[in-house]
Amino acid sequence: MPTTAGLLIVDFGSQYTLLIAKRLRESGIYSEIVAAQHCSLPPGLSCAGLILSGGPGFIASTTSEHHTALLSWVQGLRVPILGICYGMQLLVAAAGGELRSHQKSECGHATLDWLAHENSFGKLLSAGLPEQHSVWMSHFDDIKSLPRGFEVIARTAEGVIAAVCHQDAAIAAVQFHPEVSHTAYGATLLRNFAQGFCKLTPAWQMEEFLPRTIARLQAEIPPSARVLVAVSGGVDSSVLALLLKKALGNQRVSAVMVDSGLQRRGEVSWVREQFAALGFSLQVIPASREFFAALHGVAEPEAKRKIIGHLFIRVLSAFARDHGPFAYLGQGTLYPDVIESAGGASGAQVIKSHHNVGGLPESLALTLLEPLRFLFKDEVRRLGVLLELPAELVNRHPFPGPGLAVRIPGAVTAAAVETLQHADAIFTRALKEAGYYAQIWQAAAILLPVKSVGVMGDNRTYQQVCVLRAVLSEDGMTATVSELPLSFLTATAGKIIAEVPGINRVLYDVTSKPPATIEWE
Repeated sequence: MPTTAGLLIVDFGSQYTLLIAKRLRESGIYSEIVAAQHCSLPPGLSCAGLILSGGPGFIASTTSEHHTALLSWVQGLRVPILGICYGMQLLVAAAGGELRSHQKSECGHATLDWLAHENSFGKLLSAGLPEQHSVWMSHFDDIKSLPRGFEVIARTAEGVIAAVCHQDAAIAAVQFHPEVSHTAYGATLLRNFAQGFCKLTPAWQMEEFLPRTIARLQAEIPPSARVLVAVSGGVDSSVLALLLKKALGNQRVSAVMVDSGLQRRGEVSWVREQFAALGFSLQVIPASREFFAALHGVAEPEAKRKIIGHLFIRVLSAFARDHGPFAYLGQGTLYPDVIESAGGASGAQVIKSHHNVGGLPESLALTLLEPLRFLFKDEVRRLGVLLELPAELVNRHPFPGPGLAVRIPGAVTAAAVETLQHADAIFTRALKEAGYYAQIWQAAAILLPVKSVGVMGDNRTYQQVCVLRAVLSEDGMTATVSELPLSFLTATAGKIIAEVPGINRVLYDVTSKPPATIEWE
């Protein structure tokens, strides 16, 4: 646990739950997520307030006999509470209010009006907000009647009760999602709850996390224990390796890279050079044959991810056995990895399994070490700056753990990977030369299992289709399309078709997240 005081978010399965924590941390308030079925407060956390999240999707209904209810320990805490969407409905129902289904369901933008009232908690919640603004709705049920002691403080243009407050206790609830960027002033509302209701002052920052984490690692890891760190060249594992080196010393930290054959073009050599400059003697495990053999004929995305994850651990296990003894395996797991894998949610849908989430098999006699597990990508980047990690590593685009296997829909072959590596290298180089790379959250080339007819010179071609994708995002949980100039895209497409054998058509993906994910698989 990175700190000792903050807000606890009880997760009822919303895919947006992670964003609640992120918005609070951006305002300097530490927050942590716990599943709704969790039996007690996380040990060591001084809980200043509770936030009850939304539910698992638009169809989640608190009127269902199988719905997830508030556990007794949540109801028994004497701290301020904010309910969001499904969390609002649970609060109201638990206090004796009445809900209804199918009557006023909403999904998308709605106009919210704050009502005139004398509720002191309502005034704290809405401080600094305009009387009318846009919010994001996604609910199946709504409130028919309030329990005693509650008061309506906001409605939507459709008449739906959008926000309520208790008249005497620090309890509030909103039907909309303040955590998403689609809700205007949502971050302000969350900050009002944290500071106005819970009396917290902004104190969460990486400048304090770094020395505390180093001290904790030094205290918890025995002086003779060695750590094996799995690195990929991404910012997460690079920051992890440098953090462990700073805490434990170079002799106790061994950086290892598994060469799965699924990395970007020239990646292994590049990472080796970068880590040599950081003072590491990076050891590369050649394992491409094993990965391609294991993936032979496998087309289903989740199956590919799980095969890669299991083989990744098996390769590391063999290395640890032959080059040990090691007591710990360090992984650059982040909070979004855990949430998207439904590792900490209640009823959340698995969007995609992350290869570094799920623990270690019993056969691997190592303790998993994940000091970044509670952090978001932007927090890790800030940590990298404090650790003086080179800017080229700090600002690298995210790259999927399973590598190019999830950018090749269908079965993966060595030939397909080589083709995609070439196209990806051209796209990345073009983005950097044009000055767009630093403006984009993530860019990718995808090789489709589709062929199209083309013409090159006087000859007919029948070759594969490549898709280019570039998105803008703050956290990777939602993303919008980067509006790259058409002249840049056509020029890049021309280079790919001219230089990459086997590709004769290039498309640009203009789908946001949601409804799509950033990666294709």
